[in-house]
Amino acid sequence: VENQKKEGVKTLPSGLQYKVLSEGSGKMPKPEDTVTVHYKGTFVDGTEFDNSYKRGQPATFKVNGVIKGWTEGVQLMVEGEKRRFWIPGALAYDNSTRQGVPKGMLVFDVELLSFN
Repeated sequence: VENQKKEGVKTLPSGLQYKVLSEGSGKMPKPEDTVTVHYKGTFVDGTEFDNSYKRGQPATFKVNGVIKGWTEGVQLMVEGEKRRFWIPGALAYDNSTRQGVPKGMLVFDVELLSFN
C-alpha cells in the first residue's frame, strides 16, 4: 500500500504495480506472442532470487505462459522499455505446488528486448 504512494508508481485493478524505469519505442506484445526479456527478480527486502543479466542470457517465453503478473505487465510494455513490477503473491507463485518457488510479493525489473 505504501508503495503505490511513491512517485511514478501505478496500480492496476489486479493489484499489480509498476513504474517505468526507461522508455522504449515500438509495439506492445499480445498474449500469444513470444518475448525476449532481461530481468532481475527480488523479494521486497531486496534479496535477489533470479537474474538473467548475471547469466548473460535473456529469457524467451510466451506472454501467456508465465505467472499472471508477468502476463499482465509485459503486455503493457513496448520494445526497449524497462519497468519495475511489484507482483502480489496471488499473481505470482503463491498457488504453485513446486518446491523452492518464492511466495508472497515479488519485485521484478523487466526489460523487453524483442517479441514476435
